[in-house]
Amino acid sequence: MIGALRGSVIERRPLGETAVELVVDVGGVGYRVTVTPRVAAASGGLGHELTLSVHTHVREGSITLYGFADSDERGAFELLISAHGVGPSLALAVVAVHRPAELADIVIGGDTDALCLVPGIGKKTAARLLVDLRARFEQLAGPLGSIAMLGEGSASTDGSRRAGSERADVSEALAQLGYASEEIRAVLLSLPGDRGAEDLLRLALRELAPRR
Repeated sequence: MIGALRGSVIERRPLGETAVELVVDVGGVGYRVTVTPRVAAASGGLGHELTLSVHTHVREGSITLYGFADSDERGAFELLISAHGVGPSLALAVVAVHRPAELADIVIGGDTDALCLVPGIGKKTAARLLVDLRARFEQLAGPLGSIAMLGEGSASTDGSRRAGSERADVSEALAQLGYASEEIRAVLLSLPGDRGAEDLLRLALRELAPRR
């Protein structure tokens, strides 16, 4: 099993809204790795070196590599695919929208609205996933590093709760302005994680304006 890769990016190709395929040259061998848009953006241009934490997904007839910024993201992904009905594509979409500590807070808090920001997840699916994932997150919080920040009242949990709430506020504001859910989901993926709701809304509107 491949657990990590370090090399230079020689190709990149978008695979829809929440995934990008990179080809990473490691010692003359090119590995095709599927990553989130955030990881792809952080990797820089072609020729830049990056290090990925990797999950090797094996199924009949194929082996797919999924790459993450760190072991916490990989741990969240692996926890998600252990849930009933969650395949790697949906798990990657969740990780693309929500960072591990934020996701843990969403699960523990039962925030279906935040989970519905993920493309492909509706209210019913979100409710079912929250029930399934809550026990799993509680069991595996310690080994997952940043997900250990689940402790009620910790600074990290408070921060992730604020981040989730701010993005939900931005999503609601954009919906009231008439933007479609697909547009909202796409722009939320591109927003930074360290801004207040007003700044996030301003950035979102700046990006969405040319599309109208």
